[in-house]
Amino acid sequence: MRGKPQESDPGVKLVAQNRRARHEYSVEDTFEAGLALTGSEVKSLREGNVSLSDAYAQPRGDELFLVNCRIGEYRQAAHFGHAPLRDRKLLLRRIEIDRIRGKVEQRGYTLVPLRLYFKEGWAKVELGLARGRAREDRRDAIAERESKREMDRALSRNRGR
Repeated sequence: MRGKPQESDPGVKLVAQNRRARHEYSVEDTFEAGLALTGSEVKSLREGNVSLSDAYAQPRGDELFLVNCRIGEYRQAAHFGHAPLRDRKLLLRRIEIDRIRGKVEQRGYTLVPLRLYFKEGWAKVELGLARGRAREDRRDAIAERESKREMDRALSRNRGR
């Protein structure tokens, strides 16, 4: 992936973030994928009407799909709207799709959406190639994060003197 886009970058607008994903999974690699959306889905995304909490990506044949991503209905679309929970096609290069499919099918990885954002007007999703964490691993990660915070606080207090 070419550099991880940050919300502070010009042209990047964060729409949704899956905070639970980094807690429940150990993310080893990330990919940026485009989304094939309808007009009402894009309008709904611009309003921030989306949930990534139960979403995941799944290979089907030669393609990848985002499953269980809820994009709420756009009110002004009336009966020309979209189904909130439909599977959405992910747009990636063939080489990336083949590499991802190999890891998911053979090595037991999971594809988890980490963030959904607009980059220069195009809807993008950041996918994480991840392994599930056991409960003990989660506790260890929390303890490690807390100890790092304590060290950072102590260092910042010493710098202030």
